[in-house]
Amino acid sequence: MIVQAVLFYIFAVVAVASGALVISARNPVHSVLFLILSFFNVAALFILIGAEFLAMILVIVYVGAVAVLFLFVVMMLNIDFLEMRSGFVRYLPVGAAVGAVLLAELVFLVFGWSALPGGPGGATASATGGLAVTNTRALGDIIYTRYLLGFQAAGLILLVAMVGAIVLTLRHREDVRRQSISAQLARARSQSVDVVKVPLGTGSSRS
Repeated sequence: MIVQAVLFYIFAVVAVASGALVISARNPVHSVLFLILSFFNVAALFILIGAEFLAMILVIVYVGAVAVLFLFVVMMLNIDFLEMRSGFVRYLPVGAAVGAVLLAELVFLVFGWSALPGGPGGATASATGGLAVTNTRALGDIIYTRYLLGFQAAGLILLVAMVGAIVLTLRHREDVRRQSISAQLARARSQSVDVVKVPLGTGSSRS
């Protein structure tokens, strides 16, 4: 128990510190790297509480796909960060208000969850009626029964975000040759095939 407590505090401190460095680092590439470090430490916390499935999903999905995608997008896009920081002071009150609301919600959630009967020190409810099952099956039972609509809504939100990111980063340049499927299908045979009559015995001498 002492070893688990020490590991918990180590991973928790590193996760919180890397999360703070994500928003305080000046270099966006460094921010993404700190985000990856935070994901790894949170995955370690999941392993400590016995939720190895969530830990592996966090590493595979968020570190292996989302964070790496963020890194490639930041490195490939030509973003003018000086122009982005120019409106920081103007939007600071709005951002502070939104941050205060989110902080109040998190505090209410933590204290409300602690006061519930199923919180720390209380009896925990089981979706399988108290049967001994793995955390993977228990998580699947809860997601695809009780929170099915929320799970589907989250998938739609991610789909819209993906389409929006593609639309925002798609650039059309006039000096770049692009393939036009409609123009290729609409062209006539005379525009595609050139029939040349070669005299017998002179085909190899033509250049």
